[in-house]
Amino acid sequence: MIDIDSLAEADFQSARMRSFFGRVLDALGGHSRGLLSFEEVREKLHLTGPVYRGVETVPLDRIIGSLNRYRDFDRRFLPTQAHTFSRWWRVNRAWYRDLHLPPVLLYKVGEVYFVADGNHRVSVARAQGQTFIDAEVRECASRVPLTPEVEPDDLERLGSHVEFLERTQIDRLRPQARIETSILGGYDRLLEHIAVHRYFMGLERRREVPESEAVLHWYDSLYLPVVRLVGDSGILEEMPGRTAADMYLWIMDHLHYLRSLPGRPNVQARDAARHFIELIG
Repeated sequence: MIDIDSLAEADFQSARMRSFFGRVLDALGGHSRGLLSFEEVREKLHLTGPVYRGVETVPLDRIIGSLNRYRDFDRRFLPTQAHTFSRWWRVNRAWYRDLHLPPVLLYKVGEVYFVADGNHRVSVARAQGQTFIDAEVRECASRVPLTPEVEPDDLERLGSHVEFLERTQIDRLRPQARIETSILGGYDRLLEHIAVHRYFMGLERRREVPESEAVLHWYDSLYLPVVRLVGDSGILEEMPGRTAADMYLWIMDHLHYLRSLPGRPNVQARDAARHFIELIG
């Protein structure tokens, strides 16, 4: 006769060991693959909602965080702490006995989910090789995309992206605009560019220029022509992980350099873009 209690205990010890070796490999690879804290994500990304979406079947590998148990499990939702044994063991026993368990409660943000209730059920399901789980889903809105690849270290950059969007409203003024930078401090630099652009617009037009007008003019007359040249060149295909906004910032730095050279104070952004693309291409 199968000893379910012993099986459930052995599964927990195996899951703990797999978690340990997984975290060692992640550390050696330079990754920070812990679970995300929902409260930190909500604060950094200024989430709104949630809105109830009903019961859904959710892919387990899209659950990347928790409300209050993000230190008890790793990114694979394997247990990292000994104190989780009792509840994990009970849920695992229920799994072996094929007992019906209620749906877990998840918050959805973008393409990913956070556990509000049912962390141990999610952990056991993943440890037992399941790929989906039934869940009550409540969805929160975010102005930036959140994907399964996001890591805790990405939150600062994503938070800066949200602040950039809230300040410029570019995602509402130009819904088709996609401005994302991977450069440290890149969003602050973009805001500085817009502020300088607004200043010179005011001098030229001899009036106070509203920020929304400056954002649109900067995007349409400066940013968009440069990134179109970048896109047409195909240079980003040779630079994985880099974005059109990264290239724009580097090109603006290059423009500043070219204008500092003798006899070249009137170099235009498009000329600087072509020259920069040729240099690195």
